[in-house]
Amino acid sequence: MDKIPLGVSQCLLGDPVRYDGGHKRNRYLTDVLGRYVEFLPVCPEMAIGLGVPRKPIRLIVTDGQDRIRGIENPDLDVTEALALEAEAAAKRMPDICGYVFMQNSPSCGVFGLKRYTAAGNSIDSRGQGAYAKRFSELMPLVPLEEAGRLTDAGLRENFITRVFTLHDWRKNLEQNPTPKKLIEFYSRYKYQVMAHHVPSYFSIGKFLANLTAKPIEDINQEFIRLLMAALSRPASRKGNTNALMHLRGYLKAHITSLEKAELGNLIESYSKGMVPLIVPLTLLKHHLMTLDNPYLKNQTFWSPHPEELGLRNIVLEF
Repeated sequence: MDKIPLGVSQCLLGDPVRYDGGHKRNRYLTDVLGRYVEFLPVCPEMAIGLGVPRKPIRLIVTDGQDRIRGIENPDLDVTEALALEAEAAAKRMPDICGYVFMQNSPSCGVFGLKRYTAAGNSIDSRGQGAYAKRFSELMPLVPLEEAGRLTDAGLRENFITRVFTLHDWRKNLEQNPTPKKLIEFYSRYKYQVMAHHVPSYFSIGKFLANLTAKPIEDINQEFIRLLMAALSRPASRKGNTNALMHLRGYLKAHITSLEKAELGNLIESYSKGMVPLIVPLTLLKHHLMTLDNPYLKNQTFWSPHPEELGLRNIVLEF
């Protein structure tokens, strides 16, 4: 398998680029996910010439604007420099399929970054790092996550699902879309989308019902936007159970009443949070793979990411 290009905050790989000369190596990234991705590391603060070690900076609200300024030297303002580095990074890595940022960083924080007054008083936790904010504006399709949030099983699986989905699209559909290829591509994702967001399952199907209204290149771009938006909603136990039940419907005339009861009990146990998804999924897949049905066999719902990652071996909290 080709390794997937993934942007990453450089300190997460163990490089000593933090303001204090340290690092924040994330072993899940380096030792587990690293088997499947090619990391493209960036330390934006180093890239704009702040050096190591360096005086700390933080997000300060001045005249209603978010600015990244020095704590000890408030005259130091690197907001524009970090935004420009994001523009340069986006040009260097146009094909990345995801980005993992360092949390709580005034340059790389994506979610819930603390904002301060000029006097140093905390205002709220609604900020974004200047580099991450500009990068997200330039690369709206690319899934973004913080390393600290990857400890959450649901968020981890959702992020990696989207990374592999975008990679699939880039490999098979981005460059040479045709109506046939577009329909075949989405047919593989239907139950995956159903598990994440039922309204999107119907709206994407309706959108693809007319592939002559616009140039196919425009339709393809709108399609991937809709698909990534649908998958950005984490699949809950309720959503996965719904997909399992729909797939079970294909077995009505093909398994015994005892087998139906066994499968039904496992799906119910999963829906109640008693067993992980892999348990009913394995039995359902076993039965469905005996059918001569390529549509079912090719569903990404079975394995939206490598099974070796074990992302479906954990009981979700919701």
